[in-house]
Amino acid sequence: MDKIVIRGAKVHNLKNFDVEIPRNCLIVITGLSGSGKSTLAFDTLYAEGQRRYVESLSAYARQFLEQMERADVESIEGLSPAIAIDQRSVSRSPRSTVGTVTEIYDYLRLLYARIGEPFCPYCGHPISSQTLQQIKETLLRFPRGTLLTLFSPIVRGRKGEYRKELEELRRDGFIRVRIDGKLMDLSEEIRLDKNKRHEIEVLVDRLVVKEGGEKRILDSLEISSKLSQGIIKVEREGFPPMVFSQRFSCIDCGFSFPEITPRMFSFNSPQGACPTCNGLGMKQFFDPGLIVPDPSLSLKEGAILPWKKKGDSFLRPLLEGLSNHYNFSINTPFSKLPKSIQRILLYGSEGERVSFRVKGRGSSHLFYQEFEGVIPEMERKWQDGGDGVDGLEEFLNVSPCPECAGTRLKKEVLSIKVNGKSIAEVSQLYVWEALEFLTHLELTPRSQKIAQNILKEIEERLRFMIEVGLDYLTLDRRASTLSGGESQRVRLATQIGTSLVGVLYILDEPSIGLHQRDHLRLLGTLKRLRDLGNTVVVVEHDEETIRSADYIIDMGPGPGEKGGEVVFTGPPQELVKSESSLTGQYLSGKRFIPLPQRRRRTGDRFLILRGAAANNLKNIDVKIPLGVFTCVTGVSGSGKSTLIIDTLYPILAQRLYHLPQRPVAVKGIEGVEHIDKVIHVDQMPIGRTPRSNPATYTGLFHPIRTLFAQIPESRMRGFTPGRFSFNVPGGRCESCHGDGVLKVEMHFLPDVYITCEECHGKRYNRETLDIRYKGKTISDVLEMTAEEAYEFFSPIPILRHKLQTLVDVGLGYLRLGQPATTLSGGEAQRIKLARELSKRETGRTVYILDEPTTGLHFADIQRLLDVLNRLTDKGNTIIVIEHNMEVIKSADYIIDLGPEGGERGGEVIAEGTPEELIQHPTSYTGQYLKKVLERTTSPSFLS
Repeated sequence: MDKIVIRGAKVHNLKNFDVEIPRNCLIVITGLSGSGKSTLAFDTLYAEGQRRYVESLSAYARQFLEQMERADVESIEGLSPAIAIDQRSVSRSPRSTVGTVTEIYDYLRLLYARIGEPFCPYCGHPISSQTLQQIKETLLRFPRGTLLTLFSPIVRGRKGEYRKELEELRRDGFIRVRIDGKLMDLSEEIRLDKNKRHEIEVLVDRLVVKEGGEKRILDSLEISSKLSQGIIKVEREGFPPMVFSQRFSCIDCGFSFPEITPRMFSFNSPQGACPTCNGLGMKQFFDPGLIVPDPSLSLKEGAILPWKKKGDSFLRPLLEGLSNHYNFSINTPFSKLPKSIQRILLYGSEGERVSFRVKGRGSSHLFYQEFEGVIPEMERKWQDGGDGVDGLEEFLNVSPCPECAGTRLKKEVLSIKVNGKSIAEVSQLYVWEALEFLTHLELTPRSQKIAQNILKEIEERLRFMIEVGLDYLTLDRRASTLSGGESQRVRLATQIGTSLVGVLYILDEPSIGLHQRDHLRLLGTLKRLRDLGNTVVVVEHDEETIRSADYIIDMGPGPGEKGGEVVFTGPPQELVKSESSLTGQYLSGKRFIPLPQRRRRTGDRFLILRGAAANNLKNIDVKIPLGVFTCVTGVSGSGKSTLIIDTLYPILAQRLYHLPQRPVAVKGIEGVEHIDKVIHVDQMPIGRTPRSNPATYTGLFHPIRTLFAQIPESRMRGFTPGRFSFNVPGGRCESCHGDGVLKVEMHFLPDVYITCEECHGKRYNRETLDIRYKGKTISDVLEMTAEEAYEFFSPIPILRHKLQTLVDVGLGYLRLGQPATTLSGGEAQRIKLARELSKRETGRTVYILDEPTTGLHFADIQRLLDVLNRLTDKGNTIIVIEHNMEVIKSADYIIDLGPEGGERGGEVIAEGTPEELIQHPTSYTGQYLKKVLERTTSPSFLS
């Protein structure tokens, strides 16, 4: 079958349509934000493809897999097994790295286990194998009379019951084994949990070092070596056990390696992980910089932030006792207190007793005790757990583990090297550096033959990462620090490496975070995936991607309830001729985002960062003009997010709000006196449960509930605003706890949700629904769209203003009670923007946005620009990190970072207006911006 046929698609807002999708092609699904693109791609195509695959498995296997709900569709024919590479499945585990996600680290472990050269971690000498004769001589060097116990480790950290092995040991005459540290008699029945990892060591002999005992020692060593394939464990009382290997041991200092296996190089395995940090590479500690975020404050003014939560009855005697004993004033700024006093306050009096007077009603009590200190008290509560830990995590910071220096591995593992580098040193290289290192390895003919296939797999994956624009990443970078677009491209490189055929790949805006320079490389990767014999479906708004597709599905005509229809299907050449397609009109130039009539001039007020040096920033000074619309641009990995999100925002939040923030690598900031607020509108979801919705998040729901509580009938019945909440008992339906649906758990099938029979899906009980405003219940209001609610509540200023902002950012189609979990990324970000717009602003606010065009169509970008310009016209400052040329061309000022990503970036390449930027010869952004400006201003484009 050469096509996928979908009939009667009705998921979410899809309007029961039929559509045909050609197989083995690159298909782009585009359309307005909220028009149903992701619903068609992920909730219909992927969900049904995945569900059918899971249903083909046995009932036993299905119980371990997430069950997927059947898509609301009449039929789908010609569907292949589906793999989704979306933005939301970024691993948040601190153990997941770029290397582990791409499987490159797994191949590196295998490479090091097979051809790695071991060195002694103590003396640095190369380690060679030991013969049984050498091991015997080592043991005979112990003093006469030393009691030695010989074990043979036959199982090391593997799962299983091992009945057969234990039975063979009985038959061979062995009497005792040590299992998981416990000595057991083989004559007893031994049952092991097959799902747990076990350590099994055979007790081979107990012997004494004495004259004439050489033969017995050698015989016992031979038996032990034979059982465990060359590994012998020798224990003597009062000393750590010694592990000998017939393969690797240091002759000078006696250090022995066990068998070198890939598991030794895993920081997720006890055999390889650093014992101090358990393979995390970092240690948590209570940071004095977060405990005292503003040292200019005095103790009386609340310099020590955790003490702000304590009552006056606790603080007054504490501060008076300490100040009297150590002779300092509680009105002195913390920064001007002597270092010794600062240390006592943070870490305690260290055994010295201090007198404290506690006053009660008409009496006072004097007592003497040691002062514990802020940090020791917090550490004690953190260790104890319970209610005392609430709020403590905000004062925690992380630092590299002192034992492994952040490498995550034991020092013995780090002493195994290939061409002079340990596995950790290779992981710390940028992708392009790692490829260069591995392609120029100097190996012996034997090692070359062993490593040939392993190196081929690693080099292929590294090349794929370079092709999708990720050459600036390091292999040891935590997966949780990647952006949505980076994570998608990392997993895309992994999928290409698998070389699967006949698969349906579904991607969600893979161009996010990718500079225009790298788009062609990404498109080449997608086409290669297609050419392998796969169907590639991409949800995308990028013009270059749309024009490069084999087939287009354009959704619309509007967003939300006004969308859910297929407006156009066909090749891109036909799309530009379509009159009904809004996308086609933008591609053909009939519609376009115009250049601003005039650009705002930068005045004499700037925010100036001095010596920014976080991550790859090269100790740069950056001037950001105030009162204008600024775009921060540059190739992927050039340092944009590090500069704005990790440096500028934390230091502004700390200065303006005295919030605890992680220390930032910057010498200083100037110009903070010109602003009074900083707001970061990020891309995170607005809520993780269906109870969160646009009404609750924007603050609309509280005044609506207050309005219903003021209706005469409500007042007569004694109803308060809380009565109209579906989150607390009282007014909600207790049968469904305010959800409107009931979950029915199904064995081996996805859970089924049925409408609550008590409230019929309205969430509230009958008494609450008796209260009406203009004939509408509270449940009816939640079912209204923002546009309908704007008309309905227009006489009420507070509600009209908040609803107006939702309509202004292009979300008039959203229902007020729509669950947050059903919102797209673009919708969630614009809801956040609407919430900030509805607040009272002073004209001195800095708004920071990170790629706000994510998930936005050309028409949506125009609306977003209108909102941002409206904010700027009131005197506020807009700082946007962006790759989209339509936004960049509309900015007043551009700061371009580069010249490349990673270590080759981190510098300011150019700054100025768009017209000034295109004159800069080394700016990649300027080169692409020049084409856009010329096209926008050309007579043929404007005609």
